[in-house]
Amino acid sequence: MAKRKDDGKFVLFDVMYEDGTRRSNRKVPTELLGGLDGDEPARTEIEAQDAKIAAASGKPAIGIVTLERTGR
Repeated sequence: MAKRKDDGKFVLFDVMYEDGTRRSNRKVPTELLGGLDGDEPARTEIEAQDAKIAAASGKPAIGIVTLERTGR
């Protein structure tokens, strides 16, 4: 499988959840990050993604404990 070229449109995050699970390479648009809030908008974006997934699956969303950029 070929690796995708990093086009700079997304930043990848590793997310640790309250139930102890970890999900890697969660995409967040680069345009949401930086400025005075740094990476904090990534949490809001990933929580919104999780809410959409939870609604589609019928299972409740799990709270985020930590998130960090992939590869740090």
